[in-house]
Formats: sequence, structure tokens, C-alpha cells
Amino acid sequence: MWKEGSIRVNGEVFHYWMKQYDKGSEWGIDGGRISKLMLKRDGKIVCNYDRGWDIEPADENTQLALELLLHSEN
Repeated sequence: MWKEGSIRVNGEVFHYWMKQYDKGSEWGIDGGRISKLMLKRDGKIVCNYDRGWDIEPADENTQLALELLLHSEN
């Protein structure tokens, strides 16, 4: 299932798209349910996972946004 939404971290808004399975998968982030995830901030891709890391979080707010999504959705 695909999900789309936004998350605010320390005043910055991240827009996300993710593909999620019902159960964890070898393709998921850390073996979890999210197999694809894109985070954008100000229209720029700041994190992208597509069955492997294409763009890893490079700053603290992006990392925190990722961790919040993993905690609630993975």
C-alpha cells in the first residue's frame, strides 16, 4: 500500500511517500514493512530508500523525520 503525507520536525516540513507491506520484509528498512520511502524538504529529495539506500539522511532533522516515520510505520 502507498501512503503520502507530511511531517514537521523542528519547524521544517518534510513531505513523504512510502510503500508499505502488511508484514516485515527482507526488502524493508531494517527488515520492516517500509520497502520504499522518499522524503522531500522544500521540493528537494533529502532521503530515498528503494529496497536499499539511494540517499541517506544527511542532517539531524532529516534523520529525526526518518526515525519518527520508522517508529510509527515500520
